[in-house]
Amino acid sequence: MRNILTVFLVSYLLLHLPESERGAAGKEIFHVFVMGVYFFPLLGGWISDRFLGKYKTILYLSIVYCLGHLCLAVFEDSRSGFYFGLFLIALGSGGIKPCVSSFVGDQFDQSNKDKARVVFDAFYWIINFGSFFASLFIPLILKNYGPAWAFGIPGVLMAIATFIFWLGRKDYVNTPATASDPHSFIRVLKTALISGEGASRPGLTLTYVGVILAVTALFFWQALGIVAAICLAMVLIMVFGGIGGWMQLDRARGHHPDDAIDGVESVLKILIVFGLVTPFWSLFDQKASTWVLQAGAMTFPGWSWFTEPSQMQALNPLLVVLLIPFNTMVLYPTLKKFGFNPTALQRMTFGIVLAGVSWIFVGVYQLAIDNGRELSILWQIVPYIFLTLGEVFVSATGLEFAYSQAPQRMKGVIMSFWSLSVTIGGLWVLLVNNSVKSETATKAITDISGMSSTAFQMFFFAGFAFAAAMAFGLYSKRYTLKDHYRSA
Repeated sequence: MRNILTVFLVSYLLLHLPESERGAAGKEIFHVFVMGVYFFPLLGGWISDRFLGKYKTILYLSIVYCLGHLCLAVFEDSRSGFYFGLFLIALGSGGIKPCVSSFVGDQFDQSNKDKARVVFDAFYWIINFGSFFASLFIPLILKNYGPAWAFGIPGVLMAIATFIFWLGRKDYVNTPATASDPHSFIRVLKTALISGEGASRPGLTLTYVGVILAVTALFFWQALGIVAAICLAMVLIMVFGGIGGWMQLDRARGHHPDDAIDGVESVLKILIVFGLVTPFWSLFDQKASTWVLQAGAMTFPGWSWFTEPSQMQALNPLLVVLLIPFNTMVLYPTLKKFGFNPTALQRMTFGIVLAGVSWIFVGVYQLAIDNGRELSILWQIVPYIFLTLGEVFVSATGLEFAYSQAPQRMKGVIMSFWSLSVTIGGLWVLLVNNSVKSETATKAITDISGMSSTAFQMFFFAGFAFAAAMAFGLYSKRYTLKDHYRSA
């Protein structure tokens, strides 16, 4: 569904806007939706851990997901109805994200943990196998049969998948929900911040600074956009509160068991990794917005089955389907044979670099398009290869890393934060887009750089990825890997 969302918005739902504004508006709505998809894992993880357990959370929110697709199919001509459908899909698909990957991890213990990488890769492979066919054919269905069919068919398939998941309910290892934990991540941090009355509390002061900055960000909601302002405020509170709590974490000892405090410290260290991954997501998710809009300005090879810009996205899951088994069966064993066994963090660092390289290519293409040259859409194959290889190193590896590094009682929390890193990646996109939205900013960019704002943003995001990869690589050298798979 995401693969046709930008095209649908620009070509159908936003026709009331001037043509020059539709691309930017469609791109903004798309990234707000993606941010929602990856924000709601926080809610899904909380519901799963506290109330329903992973299985029931996945089942119930999958039904919400199906209802969202029903709304998209029924309300194709109603903006309010369509946006409500997007909300339901964001809630349903986002809410199950931490539960699904964590539920997969729950099927492993110390006796079979060596198979976890293979299964996580297979899990990611299957997702992309389905995504390939959806990316190839759903754009054609949108063009030939209309939005109702294009949005309705994925909803029907999701309903079938939900039914199949329900059929296997007796065969799963199902970790039950836990009662309210007096030693949860938030409660340990709260104790660390407020303990030590009468003593100096620099961490609490830093948290207050974060709150003040967050409130300030909300005052600029008109310039930033309401979603970007709220998300930025949330990030500021999380960052300053997390650092502040870390500074005073030892003050929680005596109030909470040592293993809970050590678990919080482990999570905070992992969150630094997640924070450094956010630039990658700001690049990756724009393949369904910025890259699609660029593809619309390119020429097609004349094949009868390949006529829509959004079909180019089928290349991403196709490459994932090919690269994951290649890495698992050829690349990693070969590297190991020569004495080089890259850690998860080393693979992720390389993946971020590859994403940056892909954006150098699309930036060069954009310069050519801006200068009036005709380029074939097939030129996008090259950046897709780099971006997808980067995705395999970052995303598939990140799922394995996040689960293995999270203490048992905090696996749901850490998987939610992994998904939240994608939301923050979307925040960077919104902030950059809003900063160049005005004619004054666009003119200044052209006068200073000699290129269009679109091309400038492409090279900016490439540099953003390279800077993040450098910071990620430096931090990975200091990070000590843990083993938190459950006992056999």
